[in-house]
Amino acid sequence: MQNQWIQLAIWFLLFVGIFYVFIIMPRKKQEKKHEELVEALKRGDKVVTIGGIKGEISKVKEETVMLKVSENTEIEMLKKAIAYKDGEQ
Repeated sequence: MQNQWIQLAIWFLLFVGIFYVFIIMPRKKQEKKHEELVEALKRGDKVVTIGGIKGEISKVKEETVMLKVSENTEIEMLKKAIAYKDGEQ
């Protein structure tokens, strides 16, 4: 009976290990890459937001950026809302 519990525990630990390697590690790597992107944003960068808005950064603030989306239009976006730099996906 105790042998069955040990075998069950081993299978459970194996499942948790596989889950961690294939789900959690890649997600953490992706989050770290996005954090580096956000920290490296500077004036003049062309970016795309998670909502699909394309624009050029005109001003970088602590938590937000001003995004120039047309000649006379700027919108303020959270830095976290930047998906990627245009052309670097």
